[in-house]
Amino acid sequence: MPDALARGLPDPVFDAQRVFRVVMNALARPGSLGLLSSDLEPPSPLTPGLAAIALSLCDQVTPVWLDPTLARSPAVADYLRFHTGAPITAAPSEAAFALVADPVGCPPFDNFALGPQDYPDRSTAMVLAVEELSTEGGFILQGPGIARQATLGAAPLAENFAQVWADNRACFPRGVDLLLAARHTVAALPRSTRIVGRR
Repeated sequence: MPDALARGLPDPVFDAQRVFRVVMNALARPGSLGLLSSDLEPPSPLTPGLAAIALSLCDQVTPVWLDPTLARSPAVADYLRFHTGAPITAAPSEAAFALVADPVGCPPFDNFALGPQDYPDRSTAMVLAVEELSTEGGFILQGPGIARQATLGAAPLAENFAQVWADNRACFPRGVDLLLAARHTVAALPRSTRIVGRR
């Protein structure tokens, strides 16, 4: 079977709605983990977590940017086009969604659309593939949707990620929102969330 025809969501409507709800709940409760439970087998190096989110949130009017790791595989772009119809853009600033398989090598967030001051929602949503997600240790988070504080561990990320995120937070209400996707789980860092320490 050609890679572009690799199986998408088993029930495209129901599964896309379920993943959408999981992502929205993760954004509403920063630091919490949502269950993707995806059995997708997309073409490598696109991960099942990235694929589940892309197939649920992207469509014909949401340009998608692929990081160099993903862009090196034509099968990844073909798979996304076939299952979502989303156009692939080479310009980060034009992307509605950015899919990043190498989070350590992720470009600076200000390369992407941060949204104008009057329409800050017109920014890029970043989706980073990670190998580990946990609420047991890591960054200490505060902000809307968090009762007092939350803890989120994610790896791998760039060593200076906390500073990168602080710079993004300083642009508020502009800035990118971030989804961290492991194989079966997802967590979110909306631009309103602050990293206040580590545990």
